Amino acid sequence: MRTRLVSAALAATMLAGCVTPSAGSDGLYATPIGNAPVTANPTAYTPALNCLASYAAARGFGTPRIAVGRIMDYTGRIDEEGGRQLTQGASLMAITAFSKAGARLVERFDTSVTELELRYANSRLIGDESQAGEDVRPILAGQIPGSDYFFVGGITELNYNIRSVGAEAFVGGTAVRGDRGVLTGRLFVMNIALDFRLVDTRSLEVVDVISYQKQVIGREIRAGVFSFFDDTLVDVGLGERALEPIQLAVRAGVERAVVEVMANIYGVGDTAVCAAEIAANGDPMGPTTAQATGDFITLQGPVAAAAADRRSEVDAWADDRDDGLGLRGRDVSGPAPAQNGSRPWPPTAEDPVVAPGARQGLRN
Repeated sequence: MRTRLVSAALAATMLAGCVTPSAGSDGLYATPIGNAPVTANPTAYTPALNCLASYAAARGFGTPRIAVGRIMDYTGRIDEEGGRQLTQGASLMAITAFSKAGARLVERFDTSVTELELRYANSRLIGDESQAGEDVRPILAGQIPGSDYFFVGGITELNYNIRSVGAEAFVGGTAVRGDRGVLTGRLFVMNIALDFRLVDTRSLEVVDVISYQKQVIGREIRAGVFSFFDDTLVDVGLGERALEPIQLAVRAGVERAVVEVMANIYGVGDTAVCAAEIAANGDPMGPTTAQATGDFITLQGPVAAAAADRRSEVDAWADDRDDGLGLRGRDVSGPAPAQNGSRPWPPTAEDPVVAPGARQGLRN
C-alpha cells in the first residue's frame, strides 16, 4: 500500500512540474503543446474553381464585377454553451471562392474604413503625397467601380440525427470475479442546407438561384475491460469520437454554388474542361443531393436546359465521380464543345453564350 502511495505522489509531482506558479526565463508558465503547421483549407471543389480561373484567363474572358453580400445563418440554432452552432463567416467563404475562380470582386461586405476615409477626405483631412501641388486626397466622381451582380443567401437548415444506428456487446463469465468486457459503437447522420441567389445590381432582378444540402456523419466507438488480478481490480476503457467538420461542410456548399455560378458566367460547357485539374476525393455533397437546385436565367435554350439538369448531378466537378459525365448533363464522349473566342464582358449580341451582363433577351 505504501508503494502505491509513493508512486501516486511521484506522478503528481511530475505533473506539477509541467506547470508552475512562477514564470520561467522565457516569460511563460507552460509551453503550449502541438506543432501542426498552418495549411491550406481547400474543399473538393477548390481545384474546379482554380481551373475555371485558368480557363477564363487563357481565353481572355472578361467577367462582370461581383459583390458578396450577407450570407447569414438562418437556422436559429444556439449552442448549449452559448453562441451559434454554425459559422457566421459564410460571406467570407464566398468571397474566397469567387477569388479562386478569378472573379472581379468589389467590396461591399465591410465598407466601414472606406466610408470613414471618404468623410475625412471630404473634410480635407487626409493627405496624399501623389497629388502634385496639393497634398490632400481628392474625391473624384466615379472613382469607385460599381458591381454588376451581387451574391447573397444563407444557411437555411441544420437537422440533427436524421438517422442513427448503434450496437453494444457485453462478454463476461458467470463467476463473481470473472473477466468482463464491453464494446459499443454508434453512427449518426445530420445535414445542413444552403440557399443562394445572384442578383442584378441595377435592376434587382434575381438571375440565378441555387440550393444545396450536405449530409455530415459522426461516429463513436468505446471499449472496456473489467478484471481481477489477485487482490487488484483493473478497469480499462478506451474510446474514440469523430464528427465530420460542420463548418467545412458549409464551405463545401458555398464553393459548389460558386462553381456553378462562374461556370455559367464563363460559358463553360463541359466538366471535361477541368478534368485534369479536378483532384477531389469524391463529391462531398454526397449521393443524396440529386434534387432541383433552383432556377436561373443567365443562360437560355438547350444550354440552359442542360445546365439545369447538371446542377443536380452529385458527381459534377469531382474526380472519381465525374468520369464520362459532361457538365450540364452532356456526354463527353461526343464531339468537344465549341469554344468561344476571346470576348469582352458583357458579351455581344452575336455571342452564342448568353451570360450575366447580357441584359437583353434573358427571358423568353
